[in-house]
Amino acid sequence: MSPERLGGPSPAPRAHVVILGGGFGGLACAQALGNTDIDVIVIDRRNHNLFQPLLYQVATAALSPADISEPIRRTLGRYRNIRVMLAEVSGIDTAARAVQISDGGRVAYEHLVIATGSEYNYFGNDGWRTWAPGLKTIHEARLIRQRLLLAFEKAELSDDPLQKRALLTTVVIGGGPTGVEMAGAVSELGRFMIARDFRSLDPADLRVVLIEAGPRLLSGFPENLSDYAADYLRGIGVELRTGAPVKDIGPHHVTVGQDRIETGCVVWGAGVKASPAAGWLGVEPGPGGRVAVGPDLALPSHPEIRVIGDTALAQDADGSPLPGLAQVARQQGFYVGKALRRKLLHNQDSPPFRFRNRGNTAVIGRNAAVFDFGTWQLRGRLAWMLWAIVHVWLLVNFEKRLLVSLQWIWRYTTRQRGARVIDESTPQVPATTQRSET
Repeated sequence: MSPERLGGPSPAPRAHVVILGGGFGGLACAQALGNTDIDVIVIDRRNHNLFQPLLYQVATAALSPADISEPIRRTLGRYRNIRVMLAEVSGIDTAARAVQISDGGRVAYEHLVIATGSEYNYFGNDGWRTWAPGLKTIHEARLIRQRLLLAFEKAELSDDPLQKRALLTTVVIGGGPTGVEMAGAVSELGRFMIARDFRSLDPADLRVVLIEAGPRLLSGFPENLSDYAADYLRGIGVELRTGAPVKDIGPHHVTVGQDRIETGCVVWGAGVKASPAAGWLGVEPGPGGRVAVGPDLALPSHPEIRVIGDTALAQDADGSPLPGLAQVARQQGFYVGKALRRKLLHNQDSPPFRFRNRGNTAVIGRNAAVFDFGTWQLRGRLAWMLWAIVHVWLLVNFEKRLLVSLQWIWRYTTRQRGARVIDESTPQVPATTQRSET
């Protein structure tokens, strides 16, 4: 060996960062740390990242699950300093600086980034989840698609007008972007599909009911955009019920006030709550179960722990909480990744996180969307085109962007939905019509 190797200083140990969650925030953080002298472990209970804003299109047969998801290992495989673990987190030992895994294992960390996202909030009625799945996972989207398509097939076979009407009724709960997007998509899918492909159904029998407990749809948007969305949905046949909290949900019904709505498919989009990270950390959760963080997105009592995305209760420059949007999570992820690079590689501090609002958007239907940029708004066909461009650009790689773009062009031209597949292996709501399907 050379004298330099024998007598020189030993190399400094590599810093060790653990990231919980492979969503928008977790992936952005990992990519910012990629190919550096920092060892990174990304832990997720699923092996894929998922573009949740387009999950409603999987549920309404416009896209297939593979179009909006990709294995995390493929996304991060080009970074040789990043290791991916398929595991479910059950807790965090902050004193020992270790993540606890559900199988009993532990993963030590020097710095921890929590980006575990959110889940739907059933407000103490978790039994409703069985009959009214949300739109957070591929499994839920496929389940909704199956129930929706099966309801049409059963209605085609039914000779009972009341049963046929019930099976052709879809109830969407929640008037936020997810609910509005889902209600518009179901209405457009159903009316075209019935008119073209079914012989015993009448498009006039299709019923889509959108229920919102608050006074108006899209409460996070300016009122003029909310009114535009409501008018458009009414124009395509969606029945709106605002100021109407749900009282009960069963296998084939939803009760709103004194009304019982018989239905073939129910979709939940009424509210979200953060992952159980506050419980893992032993801190008092904020609104929606989110974890309060400082200007650098670190936990005040544990500066080695950063919390980002839907799990974090971070504030904007004016002191208002940042919304649970993909753009917020991505910006926070890149910020934390770059901040850790500066700290661990150069011992430099970073300025506080600053969110740059790129606009809030929701699509309502064909040629109709709304965009809120704060100081100005956009609606209609131009907003719809901008929505499409933004969502394609946010997909994880060029292949997905190309595939989704081509399918959207084909769907726009022909109105055909290419993913109308019923998965026999997916659990079903008990059938009201006992007929075998081939």
